[in-house]
Amino acid sequence: MKDKKNTDSKIRWLITVFITTFILSLFFNYISTGAISNLDIIPATFVLILVIALGILFDIIGVAVTVADEKEFHAMATKKVKGSKCAIKLIRNSAKVANICADVIGDIAGVLSGAISALIALKISSIYTLDFNIQFLLSALVASITVGGKAIGKGIAQKYTTKIVSAVSKILSVFIKK
Repeated sequence: MKDKKNTDSKIRWLITVFITTFILSLFFNYISTGAISNLDIIPATFVLILVIALGILFDIIGVAVTVADEKEFHAMATKKVKGSKCAIKLIRNSAKVANICADVIGDIAGVLSGAISALIALKISSIYTLDFNIQFLLSALVASITVGGKAIGKGIAQKYTTKIVSAVSKILSVFIKK
């Protein structure tokens, strides 16, 4: 009976993640590509940098939650430290939190950054009438920055796990009713 419940729970989670990712991706792609197509190169580049940074930030959060030590937050909870109970919930659901942060948000940010870089490349090519496709260079640059940023971010997440989880849980505890 417990195995059936566990399987049903996993299937519900899979469906929830699939639908959530689809809707968020659709929404953010529509908004960002529509907005980017109306922006000049410099503001569009700032949006691209923001999307890449968000992907890296959420990857850091996902890693930090998975490596966090629940015991530290139990000690904080006994001292009534704001967000400590939320942190415990995050850590106990670390697989789901990491899935949402690193996979759902991180992957959507990756897809968005690719779409945005393509639009920026088109703008650059049309303005400067380039004979070669700059999209290959821009895509490689975006991928390198993203992967490099996530690699650095993983080290940061491991080193500052408690601070990161504390900060995230304090922010989330503002939105969660007691």
